[in-house]
Amino acid sequence: MRRLALIALFAGPAHASEDIPDQYPGSVLYAKPVEVAPGVFSAIGATAPPTYDNAGHNNNLSFIVTGDGVVVVNSGASYLLAKALHEEIRAVTDQPVRLVIVENGQGHAMLGNGYWVAQGVPVLAHAEAAAEFADGSGQDLAALQSYARENAEGTVPTAPTETFEDRREIVMGGLRIEVLHLGPAHSPGDTQVWLPDQGVMIAGDIAFHERMPPIFEGTCTSCWIETWETAFMPLAPALVIPGHGHPTDLATVTHNTRDYLLDLRSKIGAHLEAGGDLAVAYYVDQSQWAYLDTFEELATKNAGVVFAEMEFE
Repeated sequence: MRRLALIALFAGPAHASEDIPDQYPGSVLYAKPVEVAPGVFSAIGATAPPTYDNAGHNNNLSFIVTGDGVVVVNSGASYLLAKALHEEIRAVTDQPVRLVIVENGQGHAMLGNGYWVAQGVPVLAHAEAAAEFADGSGQDLAALQSYARENAEGTVPTAPTETFEDRREIVMGGLRIEVLHLGPAHSPGDTQVWLPDQGVMIAGDIAFHERMPPIFEGTCTSCWIETWETAFMPLAPALVIPGHGHPTDLATVTHNTRDYLLDLRSKIGAHLEAGGDLAVAYYVDQSQWAYLDTFEELATKNAGVVFAEMEFE
């Protein structure tokens, strides 16, 4: 299969806004899946935080039609989201879903596991992501029930059925699919799904461009940058489907992910060199990134987390 030429529709950053209303009335999905590359579909979630209006569909739910079955990437934030995605897959192809791959251990990637397991579909996760989900799934479910209300019905936290450590290669219908853990990044067990013959990377939360990257307590931002530069960039994907937001090119996600991390670390580093404290660190200048959705929710939090990370580096 020839390497994919970047689709012009997704060649640059799309305009993102937390105020865009639900894109798919009549479905619990926030948006209807669209074909973003030959045989590769993605239901693009809201860039806002999870709410009742978006039913928790604020990440990308993707699937690959191989010719001998379908591979799904992310089980969804609930049983009903997983079911709705399955209905969309059936409208595209009569091929069965043969595998679900989850990108990390967060609820919006894994709380739909129970639906797929009930269908007899194996669910694959990185071992660290599976452990994170096991630790936090009760809290994730409580949050889902709080904001999604009736749309949380049927959701029962269910562990992945299979785990991997570094990589898993799948050949299905003549299509090569590489399931990768390129290294430390956004959260434990971050997973990328790479289609090398097409140049398509379903990147998960290693890559952001329409919303601000959230930095968690325990995230190693220097490691994230190293993983980006030594493992992610050398693959040179033609098309990147990030964890949140529309498909785009490598340069765009590099600017809004790696360059953001470098800039924030530079600002916090200068603040530390000047003897600054945490109270002021929250307000280092991040205004050049204010166009990113969730800036108001995340900018000061990110600064505080990076201060704590860098204080004793």
